[in-house]
Amino acid sequence: MNYRTLGKTGFKVSEVSLGTWQVGGTWGSGFDHKLASELLHKAHDQGVNFIDTADVYEAGESEKAVGEFVNSVSDRIYVASKCGRQINPHTSENYTPEVLRGYVEDSLKRMNLETLDLIQLHCPPTEVYYRPEIFGEFEKLKDEGKILNLGVSVEKVEEALKAIEYDNVTTVQIIYNMFRQRPDDLFYQRAQEKNVGVIVRVPLASGLLTGKYTKDTSFDSGDHRHGNRNGEWFDKGETFAGVPYETGIDAVEKIKALFPKQDNLAQIALKWILMNDKISVVIPGASKPYQVDSNFAAAELPDIPAEKLVAIKEIYEADIKPHVHHLW
Repeated sequence: MNYRTLGKTGFKVSEVSLGTWQVGGTWGSGFDHKLASELLHKAHDQGVNFIDTADVYEAGESEKAVGEFVNSVSDRIYVASKCGRQINPHTSENYTPEVLRGYVEDSLKRMNLETLDLIQLHCPPTEVYYRPEIFGEFEKLKDEGKILNLGVSVEKVEEALKAIEYDNVTTVQIIYNMFRQRPDDLFYQRAQEKNVGVIVRVPLASGLLTGKYTKDTSFDSGDHRHGNRNGEWFDKGETFAGVPYETGIDAVEKIKALFPKQDNLAQIALKWILMNDKISVVIPGASKPYQVDSNFAAAELPDIPAEKLVAIKEIYEADIKPHVHHLW
């Protein structure tokens, strides 16, 4: 495993780490603590030392599993959680310092931790980024020893650029993959200038970039890939990276044709991200043990040849960009 510095946190984190949205099972299937433990320990065996979770993942069950895992091992594991998505209705007015403080304290209790290494605002409404009192509350939590660092998880590049104007924002979690390339335009440069760590989520576009799906693939009713394609549950950019499903399938077939000898497109998609040295860490999820092995093997692949990088960019420009680039 290779390790990179997570911006101004100073943490040396595994460049491929673990996101835990579906660590207890596939989306919409309920939460299996035994499976979660198996996946977390398997990631740890591969050298992972950074785990990303959130208080809303399976109503706190993901945090409980992460906490149990972290407290069962002796070496240093960096824990990142997120807060704010419990707010209902999810409006800027309902974001208050008191509410967010309560969420942080609840997360600490669920995970049986005294301090969170990183707490992230969880895709708040854009207006929240223009409210200094929200960001100031986390300085108080830091002074009290409840958190070490503040970060943000964003939907839009605009939000990321605004967030890093606050000196106490140490990391930005953002969607970036072959189908969501807008962060390359400006954000990564600004983040590097301010020494802000970049955490990449949705690296496989909700599985599209595994190359395993077809236009006939069906998803369970509780799976966001079934119910959120038009943003019915939350921002549609979280589902298939905002790309219309059939359009994405067609583009994936073109990408697969570039790698006829590679039967695991997911590894190519992860390697494509890792080749960007402005990225600190990528956090693919896993719901099965073999996916953990597959994700971490991506780091060992040789670099993608320049001509194929150009071809991937051309597919993005022609087929994907008109659907997503201007929205996020």
